[in-house]
This record gives sequence, structure tokens and C-alpha cells, in this order.
Amino acid sequence: MASANGVSIVIEKSQVSHGEEVHGRINLTFPGRFDSIVINSNIENSNDTFAFTSINGTRINHSYARFSILRDDIGDSKTLEFAARTEHTPISEYTNAKFRVAVIQEHKEVASDLAFVRISR
Repeated sequence: MASANGVSIVIEKSQVSHGEEVHGRINLTFPGRFDSIVINSNIENSNDTFAFTSINGTRINHSYARFSILRDDIGDSKTLEFAARTEHTPISEYTNAKFRVAVIQEHKEVASDLAFVRISR
């Protein structure tokens, strides 16, 4: 589902278990010029992070919460599929986490979207 602002992010499952990969999709319909997109992840009340493990089927090892993809690397693709994993163990039954995608043009954010996931024990 494309967002009215030109980018959307969808997580396949609303809840994952500790150590399970999170699979998501970014739909890019931004009509203007841009330099890159950035995917951020955040785990509520924690310093733990997601490690990005693949983008469009290519295995990667990006163990930071922020992952940038240059426009030249995106090419003409309108959909980017990604996977990420965390070793976060919730203190209680579950922990909320979010993924945020932003379109960047000349160091400014011009469009963004959010998706949420729960990490369970």
C-alpha cells in the first residue's frame, strides 16, 4: 500500500519472537528527486538494536539501528524488501519496537512512514 507522501513501510508480522527475523517491505512512490532512503529501528525502553540481515535478497551484516541506501543503489526499484534480527529479550511479556523509513533529499527528510512490531519472549 503506497503512502500519500511517497513512501510506506510494512512489516509482515505484527509480533515476532526473540531472535526471529523481521521481514518488511518499503514501497517507494516519491515523485521528486532524492538522494537516499534511511531505515531506522528502535526498541522501546532498551539500548538493544536490530541488525539488518538482507536487502532485496542480498545478505548483509549491518548491526546498527540506522541503515542508509543510496539512490544509485536503489535504481528503478519501487519496492525494497528487508530482513532484520534482534537478540533483545523482553523483560515482561513483550517489548514494542518500530521501524521508520525516510526519504532524504539534500540532507533533509522529505517523506517518512512508520511500522510497529512486538517482540515476545
